[in-house]
Amino acid sequence: MESKSADVQRALIVHVDFKKSSEDGAFNEFVQLVESAGLEVIDSIRAPRSAPDAQLFVGSGKADEIAQAAEELAADVIIFNHSLMPAQERNLEKHFNVRVIDRIGLILDIFAQRARSYEGKLQVELAQLEHLSTRLIRGWTHLERQKGGIGLRGPGETQLETDRRLIGARIKLIKGRLQKVHKQRHLSRQQRKKHNIPVVSLVGYTNAGKSTLFNYLTGANVEAADQLFATLDPTLRRIEIAGRNVILTDTVGFIRDLPHELVESFQATLDEVREADLLIHVIDVDHEQRQQRIDDVNQVINLIGATDVPQIEVYNKIDNYPEMQPRIELAENDLNTRIWLSSHTGEGINFLQEEIERHINQTRQHHFLNLPVTAGQLRAKLFDIGAVRHEDENEKGGWTMEVELESFRLHKLCEEARLDISQLYPRDLNMQN
Repeated sequence: MESKSADVQRALIVHVDFKKSSEDGAFNEFVQLVESAGLEVIDSIRAPRSAPDAQLFVGSGKADEIAQAAEELAADVIIFNHSLMPAQERNLEKHFNVRVIDRIGLILDIFAQRARSYEGKLQVELAQLEHLSTRLIRGWTHLERQKGGIGLRGPGETQLETDRRLIGARIKLIKGRLQKVHKQRHLSRQQRKKHNIPVVSLVGYTNAGKSTLFNYLTGANVEAADQLFATLDPTLRRIEIAGRNVILTDTVGFIRDLPHELVESFQATLDEVREADLLIHVIDVDHEQRQQRIDDVNQVINLIGATDVPQIEVYNKIDNYPEMQPRIELAENDLNTRIWLSSHTGEGINFLQEEIERHINQTRQHHFLNLPVTAGQLRAKLFDIGAVRHEDENEKGGWTMEVELESFRLHKLCEEARLDISQLYPRDLNMQN
């Protein structure tokens, strides 16, 4: 243990505040991120600013203060709580003579440590490479020796061009492998739809208690730790609710200002959220910035195109407040149903199970459509997912169909087919809500 602790890197953290407030919640989360990466926080420096400095992000005076502190404390790395431009990162490293990491690099490092599955490792490496491609701190030139050295470099190539080409080739390779994973997941989802197996996906801010709730509902043993991003790889389990099979998925936690690289690289995983029949939004009732975190999660949900998926809000960890009782607040005025429970003690879990049952039994509705002859692809899709209950040809060579599926999914399919769903309903038939 002693040798292990001796290898722990000493981190000086720089918290830049552009809102001229203490932002204690953001600062505490920043510290948690650093500690989740296995680093030792030796000190912190706060730097209030109205706008970032173009060259050093924090300005020359504050940069000198940070450099002096880093030297006196023998810091191994300096970490900023914001995203740095490549030029700013290079300028700061020259100024400090110490390695500099920004918020995106820190999160990517945590993800690299937590990835366990083949898919998870590919997604993390893709995000890292796309982040590195804008920086190119000569971390990849060793690949030349692995691939033949002199024969690899093209005529007149600089070292920077060689590095960029090597990274580009690796990115292309990983994207190809992830595309195969994406196809496999797509086929699995199609099979579940054919067999009418609903999918319920857990989403929420990191460390909100998703994995603990997942374990309680499924009897699984997914790692659930009191740290950020304890779960990275998506996990799927089949459970039974009211005699019906349901697929429950546990996904990576979201966080404020989620790096764009992660959203792009984790498309294969986030498809499980976008294609779900129901979202369980797990919320830490104990957190002081609860509403801000709810907004952050909904922002990511909107970003990945899952806004139309029905959602249940689960306010978790009520066991931390003895005065709180498990309860359910039924949705009113199209607001999400709220359930107050404890995934640790199991209090209120029955309310969640009942609400899941209600959703999966009521969200599939009967729709009557008049499809034009040009909508053959949409017709095939509806048959493919097992949604068609009856079909007749109409006088124009198209099809009059009775389908059974969720309204939001039908709207999405019509949108993908570039058809206006309001023009597809027969005048003599009405949609049954």
